[in-house]
Amino acid sequence: MKKVILAGAISLVATTSAMAQTVQATITNIEPRYIKSYQNVPSTQCQDVQVPIYGTVQGNGASGGDVLAGMILGGILGKGVTGKDNGAAAGAVLGGVIAADNKKTKQVITGYQTQRQCNEVMVRQEVNQLKDYVITFEWNGFQGRAYTFNDYYLGQSIPVDVQLRAK
Repeated sequence: MKKVILAGAISLVATTSAMAQTVQATITNIEPRYIKSYQNVPSTQCQDVQVPIYGTVQGNGASGGDVLAGMILGGILGKGVTGKDNGAAAGAVLGGVIAADNKKTKQVITGYQTQRQCNEVMVRQEVNQLKDYVITFEWNGFQGRAYTFNDYYLGQSIPVDVQLRAK
């Protein structure tokens, strides 16, 4: 029993006495703190480009050499396919007609026009992002500072713990 009383007395003497109380302090300063971060932001970029304009033009017709070459090739193919002179003659006529038809009309670039072409691209931008607030508060002439995520305003009363302890 003596040991229990002695241990209780030692622990009572060895502890530091402290007193804490919650009071209402007034906010006297608010300072937002920011951190830099990067975000990809869509942006439209445009440029002027030259675009061809196509038109159909009438050809000069087949030259005599074009028709002759078509007839010779058609005759050779007609003879080779049928093995007869009649096939060669029919192939020559078809070859000449095809060569003449190839020169009737064609698509050509008749000019250029300027067109504005736009694309959406992602641009990396540095932005300031709110991290937290440093608030300064006062109670009975004593000042304190704290970090907070709360959005307080100047003059607002907030609860704070005031603690006194002996060393």
